[in-house]
Amino acid sequence: MDFGLTDEQRAIQDEVRRFAENEIVPVASEYDEAEKYPWEVMEKAAEAGLTGPGIPMEYGGAGYSPVETAIIVEELFAADAGIGLSVSSAGFGAEAIIAFGTEDQKERFLEPIATGDAIMGSAISEPDVGSDVSSVSTRAEKDGDEWVINGNKMWITNGSVGDFFVVLCQTDPDASGRYNGFSQIVVESDRDGFEADKITGKLGIRASDTAELILDDVRVPEENLIGTEGGGFLQQMQFFDETRTMVAAQGVGIARGATERALEYAKEREQFGRPISDFQAIKHKLAEMRTQTEAARTITQKSAWSVENRDGQLTALASMAKEFASRIAVEVADEAVQIHGGAGYVNDFDVERFYRDAKITQIYEGTTEIQKNIIAREMLE
Repeated sequence: MDFGLTDEQRAIQDEVRRFAENEIVPVASEYDEAEKYPWEVMEKAAEAGLTGPGIPMEYGGAGYSPVETAIIVEELFAADAGIGLSVSSAGFGAEAIIAFGTEDQKERFLEPIATGDAIMGSAISEPDVGSDVSSVSTRAEKDGDEWVINGNKMWITNGSVGDFFVVLCQTDPDASGRYNGFSQIVVESDRDGFEADKITGKLGIRASDTAELILDDVRVPEENLIGTEGGGFLQQMQFFDETRTMVAAQGVGIARGATERALEYAKEREQFGRPISDFQAIKHKLAEMRTQTEAARTITQKSAWSVENRDGQLTALASMAKEFASRIAVEVADEAVQIHGGAGYVNDFDVERFYRDAKITQIYEGTTEIQKNIIAREMLE
């Protein structure tokens, strides 16, 4: 059992950390306040090979493993969650194409992501469908050699900036079994009938783009179907194992970033003639924050290893990592604000933003409550 990083992984970590410190940290507040997508940072991220880290090298990507991708995500989110999500989600949904797509699909959709020429997204949730993925009502009907798609998708990352989306659709409403009759289809945003409505006023991750998608008789060619017709739900469940692990890495990054800023502030802020880091109450807070973050990182990296090796504990482990790391992100960010006192309640300091950003990790890619259901189900089975 080896808990250390390889020389190559450490080099990746150092490179991404430098990128985050130089390109993200100085502009994070600006993009957060403006709720503006960081196009300028994205261009630099593409040049650094960060927009498609998990995409195989034969399609222009870096071909990084899930463990290495988790390392990258942590570094980005330790700098800023909003821009970090923009960078790490540029290829959101690519996992489905990598695992189940045709060679033509991989060439058409993966290569532009890796080179920074395109942004993609995964469209699952709907206005009335969140955690219950099997209730998706967006419909795709076959008409000759095309799919005609109608429905609404909600809370879609990259919704108003994406070039194409992996859309979960109902393709056979009469299929037997609750989880049958769903398919994943790639929908390009320049198709007639496609509309995206940007969502503003978010609590956190404000630099990341979120939108509602309206699909009104959108026609796409039959070759945009991913994998086999009717296999979309099971494809999606495998997708969740991977993405939930990466949300755990996001939580670790937020917790680490908040801890680092709290430590720096505690060493500089003086009360009663000495730094507040001298006081036992502050020392205990910092010690707990560091310990919790380290524990979250360990279970997250174990889950990433499990994704890479596809072992039998993956589904439960991914949910455990996601539930635990997201909870730690919220708790640690809360303590970071507390250490800052009144100064932490305004946006003069980064911890105010970290506090707002942390909450989403307990909501997207399956709520905390859903993760606990999955863990218990895996135990009972």
